[in-house]
Amino acid sequence: MASYNNPKSNFLKVKCIDCGNEQIIFDHAASNVQCIICSKTLVKPKGGKSEIVAQIIEVLD
Repeated sequence: MASYNNPKSNFLKVKCIDCGNEQIIFDHAASNVQCIICSKTLVKPKGGKSEIVAQIIEVLD
């Protein structure tokens, strides 16, 4: 059985630049992720690691 000590993907706590809402996103998102308050795009898929448009507050383990 394989052990994964260093995953290549993470969940991130981000803050929307427009409204200040904080939410948790996946850094390898396969589709656009929008802010649940103001609908601004926070994450754009790029065929692997996504482009994070919001401010990254914390990397969650």
